[in-house]
Amino acid sequence: MPTTDLPTLAIVDHRAADAPERFCASLRETGFAALVHTPVEPALVQQVCDEWLAFFDSPAKAAYAHDPQRQDGWFAPEVSETAKGHSRKDLKEFFHLYPWGRYPAEVSDAARRYARQAEALAASLLGWVERHSPAEVRAGYSEPLPGMIDGSDQTLLRVLRYPPLRGDEPADALRAAPHEDINLLTVLPATSEPGLEVLGRDGRWITVPCAADAPQGGLIVINTGDMLQEASGGHFPSTTHRVANPTGEAARRSRVSLPLFLHPRPEVRLSARHTAGSYLLERLRELGLKP
Repeated sequence: MPTTDLPTLAIVDHRAADAPERFCASLRETGFAALVHTPVEPALVQQVCDEWLAFFDSPAKAAYAHDPQRQDGWFAPEVSETAKGHSRKDLKEFFHLYPWGRYPAEVSDAARRYARQAEALAASLLGWVERHSPAEVRAGYSEPLPGMIDGSDQTLLRVLRYPPLRGDEPADALRAAPHEDINLLTVLPATSEPGLEVLGRDGRWITVPCAADAPQGGLIVINTGDMLQEASGGHFPSTTHRVANPTGEAARRSRVSLPLFLHPRPEVRLSARHTAGSYLLERLRELGLKP
């Protein structure tokens, strides 16, 4: 059963002098951390959520059907992801926004502005991770971590909508089945609705705080992706997480989520066995998003 008792999941004030140490310690212990009082504007996050919920509720989205080769555009529920090791598609739809990709004319530039703020935050946090990696781990990086994203056009903003549940979903279908992220770091503004859960070391699912847990400063959840786990030799773990199906009134509401996935340039060497490009291609095929 989910529990809110997760003492090692730090909620860190981004402005605090000890923020880098506390943030990196939480990533090391759980693969997750949370920040308040970051440069990401809560009002901008809310604007993006409101605009894109209206977009997902409109027929206009069909004009932006996803391109399997480019991986941008709108991914309808029937072509959504199937998490690695699972057979059911997730109960969601989403739009992939790349710096070079398509952008709907039906919404303002708020999502682009949010993406710039989130990417700048992620880049600075990558610097924290670099500085607080043990010497032997840092020696294994093919280049400094912040340098891995210099010139990258692969960082992705995914605007996600989890539709209201109808009540006839298969018993084993989830809004997002247990999975790990592919990238270096993920930036995720906490939503007003709970549902995000992380798998603890004891095998229990533990609730990640939502916006109501830190209303004063806007809560941003950060997690380690597989690429950082690969580059750090497992020092920073990519932890399994999921989005559970809500019950009661929450089940009848949409949930909008704005994860930004920080990606290196494709040629960056993560380890002896993988570049960022080869790792991404392998995972996209596992998810059923690329032939």
